[in-house]
Formats: sequence, structure tokens, C-alpha cells
Amino acid sequence: MAQKYAFNGKILIVGFGSIGQGSLPLILRHFTVTPERITIVTGDPQGKSVAKKYGVKFIVEPLTKENYEKVILFHIGRGDMIVNVSVGVSTCDLVTLCQQNGILYIDTVIEPWHGYYTDPSLSMSDRSNYALREQALELKSLPIEGPRPTAVLAHGANPGLVSHFVKDALLMIAKDTGRKNGLPTTRAAWAKLAQDLRVRVIHIAERDTQLPRKHKRGDEFMNTWSVDGFYSEGSQPAEMGWGSHEKNLPEKGREHTFGCRAAIYLTQPGLATKVRSWCPTPGPQQGWVITHNESISIADYLTIKNKKRVLYRPTVHYAYHPCDGAVLSLIEVSERDGELQKNWRLITDEILPGGVDELGVLLMGHKKNALWYGSRLSIDEARSLAPHNNATSLQVVAGIIGAMVWMIQNPTAGILDADELDHRTVLDVARPYLGEILSEYTDWTPIKNRSTLFPEQVDADPWQFQNFLVS
Repeated sequence: MAQKYAFNGKILIVGFGSIGQGSLPLILRHFTVTPERITIVTGDPQGKSVAKKYGVKFIVEPLTKENYEKVILFHIGRGDMIVNVSVGVSTCDLVTLCQQNGILYIDTVIEPWHGYYTDPSLSMSDRSNYALREQALELKSLPIEGPRPTAVLAHGANPGLVSHFVKDALLMIAKDTGRKNGLPTTRAAWAKLAQDLRVRVIHIAERDTQLPRKHKRGDEFMNTWSVDGFYSEGSQPAEMGWGSHEKNLPEKGREHTFGCRAAIYLTQPGLATKVRSWCPTPGPQQGWVITHNESISIADYLTIKNKKRVLYRPTVHYAYHPCDGAVLSLIEVSERDGELQKNWRLITDEILPGGVDELGVLLMGHKKNALWYGSRLSIDEARSLAPHNNATSLQVVAGIIGAMVWMIQNPTAGILDADELDHRTVLDVARPYLGEILSEYTDWTPIKNRSTLFPEQVDADPWQFQNFLVS
């Protein structure tokens, strides 16, 4: 019997794609909210049958700059909650509305209005996830009356759960290397622990081996979670938190001139940027540096400064090897100079038994060389644990549910990154939906077995970004 958490308000779910559909049954399972107190507002009729199955009100009304305030405040008010799992709806505008009206808020990615990512009038820096995060964090000083309602930014699986995986992994490395320390309770203490352990690089290292019954066709984009979401991320500049140990910027690397300065970007999209990485099932692999909020928030959270001088920060970025159909889809998009295919296919019910999504964090540079820590969830187990989910979506949904529990327990905490939540609370709720929680050390480095057949330019320090980048 799942534990029920008391919530007496109403919930408005914005968007109802794969993540929204996967979240609804678990929201009803874990919170004392009845179907009549949940409303779905979405721009697409997909999922209507799922909403009907659970007796939840379903409204097809795309949110726009012109109507979002009227639509949202018609359905909810003070003490209620928004679960935003949409694409192309501005996080900053929704958070502002929620802060001013006493509404709790959570999303899985910091989103702008449609068209922002590909607006040629914006610089690459301005259309980055770095810029979007800075805009959202500026709202912490938004003038409001009364306590600041909690708004959790970018909290699904990644971004989201992976920030908590990092903390568990740091504690494991500390224990296994004989470091005697208590549980860090502040941001500064977590950063000091990472520095003392000499963690130089953190990959959000993921491998998706789920396969559909029908192979990808030409002029089709296939994926296991969101087609438009994945394409939007892949079209943004590749981004990474930039470590204090790095000797030089990459050839196409650029620094931001505003904000926390914890990250850089490349003058090329994530769908055209690959790095060497490692996951337990395949071992060495190559993944895409798809821009994600956690690459910036984790690096920023673990930064140690002396005034303006950075004393310590790890390099942090995504290294994503999606399912085979999505790999072919990315290649096809690149061949078309970034043009998205006409046909989209989100695979859930048609996934064959046996595939897994292996999502974790790879912490490198410490005494034990490298540790991968995270979730290995199979499609078979995902189907047994929760309806309307595959292995990829359930990891995201688990992160949403875990953060919602923390949020209702801390309803006046203001605007927060995932890294600022208590990782134990979130993981305790999420863990039953994550399959096997796996930790594995490896002696792999990005220069291991390099230059055997062909000469390559590698740095003797294995943890330099140039050694990871696939040229």
C-alpha cells in the first residue's frame, strides 16, 4: 500500500504528454487529492482517454502569453498547485503568477514560450539553458505579499533526481575512501566534500536500450519520452558546467557575460556534440551533450569561491545515449541541418520486453577513479510498477512525485533548484519506482586505449574536457 501524503488543495496539470499521463495515476496514488480536484489543461487532445479513465477534467486550451493568467486563475488559487509538464509555456511567467497568488509550482524543465530556442534575433548565450535559469532565479527577489510559495524548478529525473544521486555518490566515495565526516547540511558543506574528494568531472551518463516492435522509418523522429522536448533541447547550444581544473576553453567554447558564470556553451547544437562516457551496461559509450538545467545547477551548487575567484568547481554535463531509434533520428536531423522530421513517434506501449533505461551520475577524478551511481529500470518493471509509463518516463515521474512530497512539507520555501531540496526525502519517495539502484566503480578514463591504431592529441590529465569531446 503506497503511503498517502495530505494535500487539501487542487492540482492543475499543464500539458499531458507522456510525462503527464504517467504522473496522473501516481499523483492519485500518493496524495489525498480526489479526481474532482485535478484539472488538466493542454494544447493537444492526446491523453484524453487516460484522463477520462481516472475521472479527471480534461481541457484542450493551449496556454499563450495572452491567456495563461485568465486560464490558470479560473481553475486554481491560493493553496493550490501547478504541475507543469508542458513544452513551450514560459516557466518564468507561470512562476511569477504562482508567487503572486500563493500557488505551489513544479516543472521538469525551465521553458520559454514557443519560438525562443530558434529565434535568430537572440544570441546563443541568450537562448541557452543558462540564460533561462538566470531569468528564473531572478524571480527570487520578486516583490510579493506574505510568505513565498514553494516553486521547484526543473525537477524530473534529469534535471531532478540526478542532483540527489550526486549527493548519495559523494557520500559513498567518502565512505569508501576512509573519509570520516557527517552528513553535509549546507550547500557550502556539499561543495567542500566534493572538493576534498577531488571530484573533477560529473557526467549525467544515460543509456536507453528500449526497442519498439517497428523500427524507425525515414522522415520519422522516434523517442521514448518527448519528441518536441528532445528536439528543442538538441537545437540549443551544447552547454556544460565548467570546472576549475580545466586548462583551456574548447575551440568552440564561449563564456557567458552575466549571471553566476558557472557554465559555458559551444557554438554548435547539442545534437551535433558528442562525448566519451561510461555506463555499467555498455561500458564505454559515446553520448550527446544535450543541454540540461542540471549541468549548470550542479556545477553552480558545488562551486567554492574566494570573493570572485573560483577555487573549486567540477565540470558537469549530460552524456546521453538514447534508444536506437532516437540515435537514428538525431543523425537524420543533423543531416537535414536541424530540420525536424514530419512524422513523430513516441514509443511506450509498443516497446518490446527486456530494454532498460540506465540513468545515473558518473563522478570522476577521485581516489577510486570513477563511480557511476543511479537507476537501472527495465521496461518490464516499469510496466509492473505504474500504468502509462515506460522505463524513461517513470524515472521522470518518480522525480516529480518525490519533489511534490518535499514541496507540500515545505510550502513556503520560495524558488529552488533541485539541488536545494533534501535529497533523502526525495529519494525515499522516488526509490520504489527506480528499479535497481546501482553503484559501480570503474577504471575507465577518456584516454584509456586511445592512440592505439591512430595518433591523437590527448592531454596527460585525463579529466580535461578536450579528452572527452568527440571531434
